[in-house]
Amino acid sequence: MIYSSGDDWRSAKHKRVVLFAMSGLGKTHLSNMLRDTGNWFHYSIDYRIGTRYMGEYIADNAKREAMKVPFLRDLLMSDSIYIGSNLTFDNLAPVAAYLGKPGDPARGGVLIDEYRKRQEQFRRAEMAALLDTGYFIDRAMDLYGYPHFVCDTGGSICEWVDADNPDDPILKALSDQALMVWIKGDEAHTQELIRRFDKAPKPMAYQPEFLTRVWDQYLNENNAQPEDVDPDTFIRWTYAQALAHRQPRYAAMADRWGITIDANALADARDAHTFDALIAEALDKRTT
Repeated sequence: MIYSSGDDWRSAKHKRVVLFAMSGLGKTHLSNMLRDTGNWFHYSIDYRIGTRYMGEYIADNAKREAMKVPFLRDLLMSDSIYIGSNLTFDNLAPVAAYLGKPGDPARGGVLIDEYRKRQEQFRRAEMAALLDTGYFIDRAMDLYGYPHFVCDTGGSICEWVDADNPDDPILKALSDQALMVWIKGDEAHTQELIRRFDKAPKPMAYQPEFLTRVWDQYLNENNAQPEDVDPDTFIRWTYAQALAHRQPRYAAMADRWGITIDANALADARDAHTFDALIAEALDKRTT
C-alpha cells in the first residue's frame, strides 16, 4: 500500500483513496463531503461511465424511442431537436435506465439477449473508467491544483477484478496510485439495503456467470419463458443473492489490497479530520 502507517497517512502531502462498497453505504456522500472542503478532487466512476464511455449508447437509445413517435421523428430527422442525457454526480439515472432490467418489454423490461449486450457494454466501460483513475489523479493536480483525491467507485467494481491475482490489472493500477478503502456494512445495513431495493428496485450490473446462474434458476423455479419475466420481480428476487455474492469479493479486495472502515463509524464522520482519523486507525490496525 502507498501509505505504510497512520502517521504516514496523516503527514502525506497528497492523500489518495479509492472507495468501494455496495451502493447505498455512503461512498458518494463521503466523496461529496471531502470535495466540499475544497482540497479533494472527486472522481466519480459512474459519471465517467455515463459521459465518456456510454454517452452515445444512452443518447441513441433515447433517440430510438423518440423515432417511434412520428412528431418527434420528423423533428429528429430535420435536426430540429436535440436529445441527450442530463447526467450529474447526483443524477446517474440515464446510465441505470439504459442498463435496464431483463424481462417482458411490455412491463418495461429488456429482452435477455439485448440485456446481456448492455451488461457487456457496461462491464467494458467500468473497467476503462477504473483504469482512467491515474489520469484523473494527475489531471486533478496538474490542472486544478487539488492536493487530495477520492475515487468514488460503483458497487460492481468487485465483479470485474480477481483479488487473488497479484497481477490483476485494475487492482494493481489502483493500489499503485491510491489507498483502497472498503466501507464494510453489517447485517443491519444489508437488511436496510434490501428493504430500500424492494421499495424501489433499480438496474444493476452483474458478473456474466452470476447473471446466467440466477436467470436460469429463476426461469426453472417459476416455469417461465424469458419474455414472460416480470423485470422488477426478477431483480428483487436477485438482489439479496447479489449482495451475498459480492460480500466475499469485497472482503478479499480489502484483505489483499487495502483497508476496511466500518460503515457505522463512517456515518459519524462529519468532516475530513474525522475521515483522516478513521483511515489512520485502519492503517495502524493493518500494519500491526
